[in-house]
Amino acid sequence: MSVFITAVQLSVAAAFVSIPLVRSRFGATATGAAHTELRRQGVRTTVLEENGMRFDAGGHETWAPVSIAAVLAATAALNVAGVSWAGVVNWVVLGLVLAINVVILYSNLTATTSVQAAFARKGDPELARIDVAALLKAAEGGFPRWVWVVQNVRHVIVFGGAVLALAATALA
Repeated sequence: MSVFITAVQLSVAAAFVSIPLVRSRFGATATGAAHTELRRQGVRTTVLEENGMRFDAGGHETWAPVSIAAVLAATAALNVAGVSWAGVVNWVVLGLVLAINVVILYSNLTATTSVQAAFARKGDPELARIDVAALLKAAEGGFPRWVWVVQNVRHVIVFGGAVLALAATALA
């Protein structure tokens, strides 16, 4: 059973690492597309950087998923080593992974509203006139179409894998 749990945890870890890999490869193109859209709207392109909005693998877009993957790998190592308290660690880590992925999915689904609200809080009239939906659509267009399939597969692997590993932990 620990081999199965370990394999699932490593699969979920790989799914998390896919985020910065894709952003590293295609983020500059997405940023360029976003800049083009901002220019079309008559907005300075520096507003993205000034407000911490990125489409590349910088910042939390790398350290967060890589850290999660590292914790999953460490937990998998505990399972392989047969550590007696690995089951407790599985419950905590996999439960957190499920919760984190819910937040990621929610963030993806509410991106337009969230960015609009963030821009409104700044009180900057230039930010207030940005068509956020068009901006995000342009940035999405900077990624190949298959990236969105990978994103959905990643969610299936994370949600399904975490639930399967938790069930296997319960049965172990």
